[in-house]
Amino acid sequence: MRAALITELQGLPSAAEVDAPAGPDVVEIVAAPLNPIDLAVSRGMLATGHPPLPYVPGCEGVGRTADGRLVWVFGGALGRTTNGAMAESVAVGDAHAIEIPDGADPALAGALGIAGLAGWLPFAWRAPLEGGEAVLVLGASGSVGIVAVQAAKLLGAGRVVAAGRSAAGLERAAALGADATIRLDEHDDLVTAFRDAFGGDGPSYVFDPLWGPPVEAAVQAAVPFATIVNLGQSAGATAELASGPVRFKCLSIIGHTNFAVPHDELVEHYARLVGHATAGEIVLDVERVPLEDVADAWRRQAEGAGTKLVVVP
Repeated sequence: MRAALITELQGLPSAAEVDAPAGPDVVEIVAAPLNPIDLAVSRGMLATGHPPLPYVPGCEGVGRTADGRLVWVFGGALGRTTNGAMAESVAVGDAHAIEIPDGADPALAGALGIAGLAGWLPFAWRAPLEGGEAVLVLGASGSVGIVAVQAAKLLGAGRVVAAGRSAAGLERAAALGADATIRLDEHDDLVTAFRDAFGGDGPSYVFDPLWGPPVEAAVQAAVPFATIVNLGQSAGATAELASGPVRFKCLSIIGHTNFAVPHDELVEHYARLVGHATAGEIVLDVERVPLEDVADAWRRQAEGAGTKLVVVP
């Protein structure tokens, strides 16, 4: 079968012939989103390591089962320590296989997996919105942030401010409901910029896939009893957080990863999210990339593609 193949760490994948998996849990892949975690695995950056070289990347995919059902496959060892989903078929193994709601576009349904749920679950499950929150979405110009902006509005936030580095991405966030935008690379004083975006008071909820300096500023800007949910480190693996604001403002700093979400919660929230997207209530731009062009897609992902890339076998 045809598959993307990584032959060395730090290298680009290329389309190649590999042995097809066998067994009762094999699904025929119709769409395999490309995610930052796939690049991290290929660079040997994950604590879990990487599959034995050479390997097929892809930590999620949408596939058709032997009995004709379309399922989203994600989690377990898939793409992290065993072959992944960027192939014509894959064995599910210990991954989740969650049915896709009727009427959903397979490529969009795949894009709403890792990236979509990362933007949805913090607000809907990990630290649920109660209504009226002043939400700061960091990293709002990427696919995760674009979903987060819409999810926050849909789930009851009072004001949503989108912060990111891409002007085009922030324009898209504004078109999809952000009440204001902040270019992170245009402000020497992010604390003041964050406060001013909320009328001087600062955010009461911070969605953070960045960590590093942006979250340091968000901690300083946040109002008392604010919630900060961290789900990534795109701006740095460490941050210097002063004890005073955390203590005296009684801030809640919460971690999130899709890989730790229980199966039943994934089933429920994936169906809700895909349903909202199918109804046009959440929009995510998707670009389908032929498997033969996987190396170029890999480069674009590393540089910041500006759209959600989905590899199609």
